[in-house]
Amino acid sequence: MLLKRSLPKVRWKSWVKPWQQLDWSLFCLPVGVSIFGGLMILSTELKQPVTDWWWHWLIAGIGVVIALFLARCRYDNLLQWHWITYVLTNISLIAVMAAGTSAKGAQRWLTIGGFNVQPSEFAKIGVIITLAALLHKHTATRIEDVFRALAITAVPWLLVFVQPDLATSLVFGAIVLGMLYWANANPGWLVLMISPIIAAILFTMSWPLSTPIILFKEIFITPLGVAWAIAMAILGWLTLPWRRFNMGTIGALSLNLLGGELGIFAWNHVLKEYQKNRLTAFLNPEHDPLGSGYHLIQSRIAIGAGEMWGWGLFKGPMTQLNFVPEQHTDFIFSAVGEEFGLFGCLIVLFVFCLICWRLLHVAQTAKDNFGSLLAIGVLSMIVFQLVVNVGMNVGLAPVAGIPLPWMSYGRSAMLTNFIALGIVESVANFRQRQKYYF
Repeated sequence: MLLKRSLPKVRWKSWVKPWQQLDWSLFCLPVGVSIFGGLMILSTELKQPVTDWWWHWLIAGIGVVIALFLARCRYDNLLQWHWITYVLTNISLIAVMAAGTSAKGAQRWLTIGGFNVQPSEFAKIGVIITLAALLHKHTATRIEDVFRALAITAVPWLLVFVQPDLATSLVFGAIVLGMLYWANANPGWLVLMISPIIAAILFTMSWPLSTPIILFKEIFITPLGVAWAIAMAILGWLTLPWRRFNMGTIGALSLNLLGGELGIFAWNHVLKEYQKNRLTAFLNPEHDPLGSGYHLIQSRIAIGAGEMWGWGLFKGPMTQLNFVPEQHTDFIFSAVGEEFGLFGCLIVLFVFCLICWRLLHVAQTAKDNFGSLLAIGVLSMIVFQLVVNVGMNVGLAPVAGIPLPWMSYGRSAMLTNFIALGIVESVANFRQRQKYYF
Protein backbone atom coordinates (compact mmCIF):
# COMPACT_ATOMS: atom_id res chain seq x y z
CA MET A 1 0.00 0.00 0.00
CA LEU A 2 2.83 2.36 0.91
CA LEU A 3 4.60 1.54 -2.33
CA LYS A 4 1.44 2.28 -4.26
CA ARG A 5 1.06 5.66 -2.57
CA SER A 6 4.67 6.58 -3.15
CA LEU A 7 4.56 5.93 -6.88
CA PRO A 8 3.52 8.97 -8.97
CA LYS A 9 0.19 8.69 -10.68
CA VAL A 10 0.27 8.49 -14.43
CA ARG A 11 -1.97 11.28 -15.64
CA TRP A 12 -3.09 10.01 -19.03
CA LYS A 13 -5.24 13.08 -19.59
CA SER A 14 -2.16 15.29 -19.52
CA TRP A 15 -0.62 13.16 -22.29
CA VAL A 16 -3.59 13.40 -24.63
CA LYS A 17 -4.62 16.96 -23.73
CA PRO A 18 -2.67 18.57 -26.62
CA TRP A 19 -4.76 16.51 -29.07
CA GLN A 20 -8.11 16.43 -27.29
CA GLN A 21 -9.90 18.60 -29.88
CA LEU A 22 -8.63 16.62 -32.87
CA ASP A 23 -11.08 15.32 -35.44
CA TRP A 24 -10.20 11.68 -34.79
CA SER A 25 -12.40 10.30 -37.55
CA LEU A 26 -10.58 12.53 -40.04
CA PHE A 27 -7.25 11.33 -38.66
CA CYS A 28 -8.02 7.60 -38.48
CA LEU A 29 -9.64 7.24 -41.90
CA PRO A 30 -6.49 8.17 -43.91
CA VAL A 31 -4.43 5.92 -41.62
CA GLY A 32 -6.78 3.05 -42.44
CA VAL A 33 -6.59 3.85 -46.17
CA SER A 34 -2.77 3.82 -45.94
CA ILE A 35 -2.78 0.39 -44.30
CA PHE A 36 -5.16 -0.95 -46.92
CA GLY A 37 -3.06 0.67 -49.65
CA GLY A 38 0.01 -1.20 -48.39
CA LEU A 39 -1.88 -4.49 -48.66
CA MET A 40 -2.91 -3.71 -52.23
CA ILE A 41 0.67 -2.76 -53.16
CA LEU A 42 1.83 -6.05 -51.64
CA SER A 43 -0.73 -7.85 -53.80
CA THR A 44 0.52 -6.17 -56.98
CA GLU A 45 4.14 -7.09 -56.15
CA LEU A 46 3.57 -10.57 -54.73
CA LYS A 47 5.29 -12.26 -57.66
CA GLN A 48 7.83 -9.53 -58.37
CA PRO A 49 11.33 -9.07 -56.91
CA VAL A 50 10.53 -5.50 -55.77
CA THR A 51 8.95 -4.90 -52.37
CA ASP A 52 7.60 -1.37 -52.06
CA TRP A 53 4.73 -2.20 -49.73
CA TRP A 54 6.79 -1.98 -46.55
CA TRP A 55 8.16 1.39 -47.70
CA HIS A 56 4.58 2.51 -48.10
CA TRP A 57 3.81 1.61 -44.49
CA LEU A 58 7.10 3.02 -43.19
CA ILE A 59 6.57 6.41 -44.84
CA ALA A 60 2.95 6.38 -43.68
CA GLY A 61 4.18 5.78 -40.11
CA ILE A 62 6.57 8.72 -40.39
CA GLY A 63 3.71 10.77 -41.83
CA VAL A 64 1.48 9.91 -38.86
CA VAL A 65 4.15 11.17 -36.44
CA ILE A 66 4.57 14.39 -38.44
CA ALA A 67 0.79 14.89 -38.60
CA LEU A 68 0.43 14.46 -34.82
CA PHE A 69 3.27 16.92 -34.24
CA LEU A 70 1.73 19.50 -36.57
CA ALA A 71 -1.69 18.99 -35.00
CA ARG A 72 -0.47 20.25 -31.62
CA CYS A 73 1.27 23.30 -33.16
CA ARG A 74 -0.80 26.40 -33.69
CA TYR A 75 -1.59 26.66 -37.39
CA ASP A 76 -1.92 30.46 -37.24
CA ASN A 77 1.86 30.67 -36.74
CA LEU A 78 2.07 29.87 -40.45
CA LEU A 79 0.75 33.37 -41.14
CA GLN A 80 4.07 34.80 -40.00
CA TRP A 81 6.04 32.40 -42.18
CA HIS A 82 3.96 32.18 -45.35
CA TRP A 83 6.32 34.28 -47.48
CA ILE A 84 9.31 32.27 -46.27
CA THR A 85 7.35 29.11 -47.13
CA TYR A 86 6.60 30.54 -50.56
CA VAL A 87 10.25 31.43 -51.23
CA LEU A 88 11.51 28.02 -50.06
CA THR A 89 8.92 26.33 -52.28
CA ASN A 90 10.16 28.18 -55.35
CA ILE A 91 13.83 27.62 -54.45
CA SER A 92 13.24 23.87 -54.21
CA LEU A 93 11.55 23.87 -57.63
CA ILE A 94 14.41 25.86 -59.15
CA ALA A 95 16.87 23.40 -57.58
CA VAL A 96 15.12 20.58 -59.44
CA MET A 97 15.70 22.39 -62.74
CA ALA A 98 19.37 23.02 -61.87
CA ALA A 99 20.41 19.72 -60.29
CA GLY A 100 17.43 17.41 -60.45
CA THR A 101 17.30 13.71 -61.29
CA SER A 102 15.59 12.73 -64.54
CA ALA A 103 13.38 9.73 -65.09
CA LYS A 104 10.81 8.83 -67.75
CA GLY A 105 11.48 12.00 -69.71
CA ALA A 106 10.99 14.43 -66.81
CA GLN A 107 13.27 16.11 -64.30
CA ARG A 108 11.20 16.12 -61.11
CA TRP A 109 13.34 14.72 -58.30
CA LEU A 110 16.16 15.83 -56.00
CA THR A 111 18.46 13.13 -54.65
CA ILE A 112 18.95 13.71 -50.91
CA GLY A 113 20.76 11.12 -48.81
CA GLY A 114 20.24 8.44 -51.42
CA PHE A 115 16.49 9.08 -51.64
CA ASN A 116 14.61 10.79 -54.46
CA VAL A 117 12.45 13.64 -53.18
CA GLN A 118 9.82 15.27 -55.39
CA PRO A 119 9.59 18.99 -54.45
CA SER A 120 6.53 19.53 -56.65
CA GLU A 121 4.51 17.40 -54.23
CA PHE A 122 5.49 19.53 -51.24
CA ALA A 123 4.91 22.65 -53.33
CA LYS A 124 1.18 21.91 -53.08
CA ILE A 125 1.37 22.62 -49.35
CA GLY A 126 3.36 25.79 -49.97
CA VAL A 127 0.74 27.06 -52.42
CA ILE A 128 -2.11 26.25 -50.02
CA ILE A 129 -0.44 28.11 -47.14
CA THR A 130 0.43 31.14 -49.28
CA LEU A 131 -3.03 31.46 -50.83
CA ALA A 132 -4.72 30.98 -47.46
CA ALA A 133 -2.61 33.79 -46.00
CA LEU A 134 -3.38 36.14 -48.91
CA LEU A 135 -7.11 35.41 -49.03
CA HIS A 136 -7.28 35.61 -45.25
CA LYS A 137 -6.35 39.30 -45.47
CA HIS A 138 -8.30 40.11 -48.66
CA THR A 139 -11.11 37.78 -49.71
CA ALA A 140 -11.69 37.30 -53.44
CA THR A 141 -14.71 39.59 -53.69
CA ARG A 142 -12.75 41.99 -55.93
CA ILE A 143 -11.21 41.05 -59.26
CA GLU A 144 -7.92 42.63 -58.13
CA ASP A 145 -7.64 40.12 -55.28
CA VAL A 146 -8.27 37.26 -57.70
CA PHE A 147 -5.50 38.48 -59.99
CA ARG A 148 -3.15 38.80 -57.00
CA ALA A 149 -3.81 35.18 -56.03
CA LEU A 150 -3.27 34.01 -59.62
CA ALA A 151 -0.02 35.97 -59.93
CA ILE A 152 1.36 34.45 -56.74
CA THR A 153 0.43 30.94 -57.86
CA ALA A 154 1.80 31.44 -61.39
CA VAL A 155 5.47 31.25 -60.32
CA PRO A 156 5.47 27.75 -58.72
CA TRP A 157 2.94 26.56 -61.29
CA LEU A 158 5.25 27.55 -64.16
CA LEU A 159 8.28 25.96 -62.46
CA VAL A 160 6.35 22.69 -62.12
CA PHE A 161 4.91 22.85 -65.62
CA VAL A 162 8.33 23.13 -67.31
CA GLN A 163 9.77 20.05 -65.50
CA PRO A 164 7.44 18.87 -67.18
CA ASP A 165 4.85 17.77 -64.61
CA LEU A 166 1.47 18.48 -66.16
CA ALA A 167 -0.39 16.37 -63.58
CA THR A 168 0.83 18.34 -60.56
CA SER A 169 0.28 21.65 -62.35
CA LEU A 170 -3.36 20.62 -62.83
CA VAL A 171 -3.61 19.96 -59.09
CA PHE A 172 -2.38 23.52 -58.50
CA GLY A 173 -5.24 24.76 -60.67
CA ALA A 174 -7.80 22.77 -58.67
CA ILE A 175 -6.42 24.15 -55.39
CA VAL A 176 -6.63 27.74 -56.63
CA LEU A 177 -10.18 27.35 -57.93
CA GLY A 178 -11.40 25.71 -54.73
CA MET A 179 -9.82 28.30 -52.45
CA LEU A 180 -11.01 31.25 -54.56
CA TYR A 181 -14.55 29.89 -54.53
CA TRP A 182 -14.44 29.51 -50.74
CA ALA A 183 -13.08 33.07 -50.48
CA ASN A 184 -16.28 34.40 -52.12
CA ALA A 185 -15.01 34.81 -55.69
CA ASN A 186 -17.76 35.22 -58.26
CA PRO A 187 -18.40 31.74 -59.79
CA GLY A 188 -18.54 33.37 -63.21
CA TRP A 189 -14.95 34.54 -62.79
CA LEU A 190 -13.87 31.00 -62.03
CA VAL A 191 -15.56 29.73 -65.20
CA LEU A 192 -13.81 32.45 -67.20
CA MET A 193 -10.47 31.40 -65.67
CA ILE A 194 -10.70 27.88 -67.07
CA SER A 195 -12.57 28.84 -70.25
CA PRO A 196 -9.41 29.24 -72.44
CA ILE A 197 -8.47 25.63 -71.66
CA ILE A 198 -11.92 24.44 -72.71
CA ALA A 199 -11.68 26.63 -75.83
CA ALA A 200 -8.33 25.02 -76.69
CA ILE A 201 -9.97 21.59 -76.47
CA LEU A 202 -13.00 22.61 -78.55
CA PHE A 203 -10.80 24.21 -81.22
CA THR A 204 -8.41 21.24 -81.36
CA MET A 205 -10.51 18.10 -81.07
CA SER A 206 -12.55 16.67 -83.91
CA TRP A 207 -16.16 16.97 -82.79
CA PRO A 208 -19.32 15.89 -84.62
CA LEU A 209 -20.77 18.66 -86.82
CA SER A 210 -17.66 20.72 -86.16
CA THR A 211 -15.82 21.03 -89.48
CA PRO A 212 -12.89 23.45 -89.12
CA ILE A 213 -13.19 26.74 -90.99
CA ILE A 214 -9.76 27.79 -92.30
CA LEU A 215 -9.11 31.52 -92.02
CA PHE A 216 -5.40 31.80 -92.87
CA LYS A 217 -2.88 28.96 -93.22
CA GLU A 218 -2.96 27.24 -89.79
CA ILE A 219 -5.41 29.69 -88.25
CA PHE A 220 -8.88 28.21 -88.25
CA ILE A 221 -11.98 28.07 -86.07
CA THR A 222 -14.68 25.53 -85.33
CA PRO A 223 -18.42 26.23 -84.84
CA LEU A 224 -18.39 24.76 -81.32
CA GLY A 225 -15.30 26.77 -80.42
CA VAL A 226 -16.88 30.01 -81.65
CA ALA A 227 -20.13 29.24 -79.81
CA TRP A 228 -18.15 28.69 -76.60
CA ALA A 229 -16.23 31.96 -77.07
CA ILE A 230 -19.50 33.88 -77.58
CA ALA A 231 -21.00 32.27 -74.46
CA MET A 232 -17.94 33.33 -72.45
CA ALA A 233 -18.23 36.86 -73.87
CA ILE A 234 -21.80 37.03 -72.54
CA LEU A 235 -20.62 35.69 -69.18
CA GLY A 236 -17.88 38.32 -69.11
CA TRP A 237 -20.42 41.07 -69.75
CA LEU A 238 -22.62 39.77 -66.91
CA THR A 239 -19.94 39.22 -64.26
CA LEU A 240 -16.84 41.32 -64.94
CA PRO A 241 -16.75 44.85 -63.52
CA TRP A 242 -15.36 46.46 -66.70
CA ARG A 243 -18.63 47.56 -68.32
CA ARG A 244 -17.17 50.68 -69.95
CA PHE A 245 -16.59 50.14 -73.67
CA ASN A 246 -17.67 46.50 -73.08
CA MET A 247 -14.12 45.65 -72.01
CA GLY A 248 -15.27 42.55 -70.09
CA THR A 249 -17.09 41.20 -73.14
CA ILE A 250 -14.25 41.93 -75.54
CA GLY A 251 -11.64 40.57 -73.12
CA ALA A 252 -13.50 37.29 -72.52
CA LEU A 253 -14.11 36.78 -76.25
CA SER A 254 -10.50 37.57 -77.17
CA LEU A 255 -9.11 35.36 -74.41
CA ASN A 256 -11.10 32.34 -75.58
CA LEU A 257 -10.30 32.85 -79.26
CA LEU A 258 -6.62 33.23 -78.35
CA GLY A 259 -6.80 30.14 -76.12
CA GLY A 260 -8.29 28.16 -78.99
CA GLU A 261 -5.59 29.23 -81.46
CA LEU A 262 -2.83 28.54 -78.91
CA GLY A 263 -4.34 25.11 -78.39
CA ILE A 264 -4.14 24.43 -82.12
CA PHE A 265 -0.53 25.64 -82.24
CA ALA A 266 0.47 23.51 -79.23
CA TRP A 267 -1.24 20.45 -80.69
CA ASN A 268 0.47 20.80 -84.06
CA HIS A 269 3.92 22.05 -83.05
CA VAL A 270 4.58 21.58 -79.32
CA LEU A 271 3.12 18.26 -78.18
CA LYS A 272 4.89 15.11 -79.26
CA GLU A 273 2.99 12.22 -80.79
CA TYR A 274 3.12 10.07 -77.65
CA GLN A 275 1.78 13.00 -75.59
CA LYS A 276 -1.14 13.43 -77.98
CA ASN A 277 -1.90 9.73 -77.80
CA ARG A 278 -1.76 9.79 -74.01
CA LEU A 279 -4.24 12.67 -73.83
CA THR A 280 -6.75 11.18 -76.28
CA ALA A 281 -6.36 7.44 -75.65
CA PHE A 282 -9.19 7.31 -73.09
CA LEU A 283 -11.69 8.33 -75.81
CA ASN A 284 -10.84 5.24 -77.88
CA PRO A 285 -8.17 3.05 -76.22
CA GLU A 286 -8.81 0.24 -78.72
CA HIS A 287 -7.30 2.45 -81.44
CA ASP A 288 -3.83 1.66 -80.05
CA PRO A 289 -4.35 -1.39 -77.79
CA LEU A 290 -0.64 -2.22 -77.47
CA GLY A 291 0.54 1.38 -77.05
CA SER A 292 -1.17 4.41 -75.53
CA GLY A 293 -4.39 2.51 -74.82
CA TYR A 294 -2.77 -0.49 -73.12
CA HIS A 295 -2.91 0.87 -69.54
CA LEU A 296 -6.55 1.85 -69.84
CA ILE A 297 -7.68 -1.40 -71.46
CA GLN A 298 -5.92 -3.60 -68.91
CA SER A 299 -7.21 -1.51 -66.01
CA ARG A 300 -10.80 -1.73 -67.23
CA ILE A 301 -10.49 -5.48 -67.78
CA ALA A 302 -9.13 -5.95 -64.25
CA ILE A 303 -11.93 -3.91 -62.66
CA GLY A 304 -14.55 -5.68 -64.77
CA ALA A 305 -13.13 -9.10 -63.87
CA GLY A 306 -13.81 -8.40 -60.20
CA GLU A 307 -17.56 -8.22 -60.84
CA MET A 308 -19.54 -7.70 -57.60
CA TRP A 309 -17.41 -9.28 -54.86
CA GLY A 310 -13.99 -9.75 -56.47
CA TRP A 311 -11.53 -12.65 -56.54
CA GLY A 312 -10.20 -12.07 -53.04
CA LEU A 313 -6.95 -10.61 -51.69
CA PHE A 314 -3.84 -11.92 -53.54
CA LYS A 315 -6.09 -13.87 -55.95
CA GLY A 316 -6.79 -11.49 -58.83
CA PRO A 317 -5.37 -13.06 -62.03
CA MET A 318 -4.74 -9.75 -63.80
CA THR A 319 -3.02 -8.35 -60.73
CA GLN A 320 -0.96 -11.43 -59.90
CA LEU A 321 0.16 -11.91 -63.51
CA ASN A 322 1.19 -8.24 -63.78
CA PHE A 323 -1.01 -7.38 -66.73
CA VAL A 324 -1.64 -3.83 -65.51
CA PRO A 325 1.47 -1.59 -65.81
CA GLU A 326 2.30 0.78 -62.91
CA GLN A 327 -0.42 -0.89 -60.88
CA HIS A 328 1.19 -0.15 -57.51
CA THR A 329 1.18 3.61 -58.26
CA ASP A 330 -1.33 5.19 -60.64
CA PHE A 331 -3.49 2.10 -61.16
CA ILE A 332 -3.82 0.79 -57.62
CA PHE A 333 -7.60 1.25 -57.82
CA SER A 334 -7.76 -1.43 -60.54
CA ALA A 335 -6.31 -3.93 -58.06
CA VAL A 336 -9.08 -3.03 -55.60
CA GLY A 337 -11.67 -3.53 -58.32
CA GLU A 338 -10.34 -6.95 -59.33
CA GLU A 339 -9.73 -8.41 -55.87
CA PHE A 340 -12.65 -6.81 -53.98
CA GLY A 341 -15.09 -6.16 -56.81
CA LEU A 342 -17.65 -3.38 -57.11
CA PHE A 343 -18.40 -3.70 -53.40
CA GLY A 344 -14.76 -3.00 -52.47
CA CYS A 345 -14.57 -0.04 -54.87
CA LEU A 346 -17.70 1.48 -53.37
CA ILE A 347 -16.33 1.03 -49.84
CA VAL A 348 -13.08 2.81 -50.81
CA LEU A 349 -15.02 5.66 -52.43
CA PHE A 350 -17.29 5.90 -49.39
CA VAL A 351 -14.28 6.23 -47.08
CA PHE A 352 -12.88 9.02 -49.25
CA CYS A 353 -16.27 10.73 -49.16
CA LEU A 354 -16.14 10.59 -45.35
CA ILE A 355 -12.64 12.11 -45.39
CA CYS A 356 -13.84 14.93 -47.66
CA TRP A 357 -16.91 15.51 -45.50
CA ARG A 358 -14.76 15.84 -42.37
CA LEU A 359 -12.41 18.24 -44.18
CA LEU A 360 -15.42 20.36 -45.13
CA HIS A 361 -16.65 20.23 -41.53
CA VAL A 362 -13.30 21.49 -40.25
CA ALA A 363 -13.41 24.31 -42.81
CA GLN A 364 -16.88 25.32 -41.60
CA THR A 365 -15.98 25.21 -37.91
CA ALA A 366 -12.56 26.90 -38.12
CA LYS A 367 -12.12 29.96 -35.92
CA ASP A 368 -10.90 32.22 -38.73
CA ASN A 369 -10.64 32.60 -42.49
CA PHE A 370 -7.05 31.38 -42.55
CA GLY A 371 -7.84 28.01 -40.97
CA SER A 372 -10.96 27.60 -43.07
CA LEU A 373 -9.03 28.25 -46.28
CA LEU A 374 -6.27 25.82 -45.30
CA ALA A 375 -8.85 23.06 -44.90
CA ILE A 376 -10.53 23.92 -48.22
CA GLY A 377 -7.17 23.93 -50.01
CA VAL A 378 -6.44 20.42 -48.75
CA LEU A 379 -10.00 19.33 -49.63
CA SER A 380 -9.59 20.66 -53.20
CA MET A 381 -6.28 18.81 -53.56
CA ILE A 382 -7.71 15.48 -52.33
CA VAL A 383 -10.95 15.69 -54.33
CA PHE A 384 -9.21 16.50 -57.61
CA GLN A 385 -6.64 13.71 -57.23
CA LEU A 386 -9.36 11.23 -56.27
CA VAL A 387 -11.63 12.09 -59.23
CA VAL A 388 -8.83 12.07 -61.83
CA ASN A 389 -7.17 8.88 -60.54
CA VAL A 390 -10.39 6.87 -60.32
CA GLY A 391 -11.52 8.36 -63.65
CA MET A 392 -8.41 7.18 -65.49
CA ASN A 393 -8.66 3.73 -63.87
CA VAL A 394 -12.17 3.24 -65.23
CA GLY A 395 -11.41 4.88 -68.60
CA LEU A 396 -13.20 8.21 -68.09
CA ALA A 397 -10.09 10.42 -67.91
CA PRO A 398 -6.66 10.56 -69.59
CA VAL A 399 -3.69 8.85 -67.95
CA ALA A 400 -2.40 11.88 -66.06
CA GLY A 401 0.02 10.32 -63.56
CA ILE A 402 -1.93 11.53 -60.52
CA PRO A 403 -1.72 9.14 -57.52
CA LEU A 404 -4.64 8.05 -55.37
CA PRO A 405 -4.11 9.78 -51.99
CA TRP A 406 -2.76 7.51 -49.22
CA MET A 407 -3.14 4.42 -51.44
CA SER A 408 -0.76 4.77 -54.40
CA TYR A 409 2.92 4.16 -53.78
CA GLY A 410 4.88 7.40 -53.65
CA ARG A 411 6.99 8.54 -50.74
CA SER A 412 6.84 12.29 -51.40
CA ALA A 413 3.10 12.14 -52.11
CA MET A 414 2.47 10.18 -48.90
CA LEU A 415 4.39 12.67 -46.74
CA THR A 416 2.64 15.58 -48.47
CA ASN A 417 -0.78 14.11 -47.73
CA PHE A 418 0.04 13.56 -44.05
CA ILE A 419 1.56 17.04 -43.69
CA ALA A 420 -1.65 18.45 -45.16
CA LEU A 421 -3.66 16.29 -42.77
CA GLY A 422 -1.61 17.51 -39.80
CA ILE A 423 -2.22 21.16 -40.73
CA VAL A 424 -5.98 20.58 -41.02
CA GLU A 425 -5.97 18.74 -37.68
CA SER A 426 -4.25 21.77 -36.17
CA VAL A 427 -7.15 23.88 -37.45
CA ALA A 428 -9.53 21.42 -35.80
CA ASN A 429 -7.50 21.28 -32.58
CA PHE A 430 -7.51 25.05 -32.06
CA ARG A 431 -10.96 25.91 -33.34
CA GLN A 432 -13.89 27.31 -31.41
CA ARG A 433 -16.94 25.20 -30.90
CA GLN A 434 -19.42 27.41 -32.77
CA LYS A 435 -19.61 27.22 -36.54
CA TYR A 436 -17.83 29.83 -38.60
CA TYR A 437 -18.76 31.02 -42.06
CA PHE A 438 -17.55 33.79 -44.29
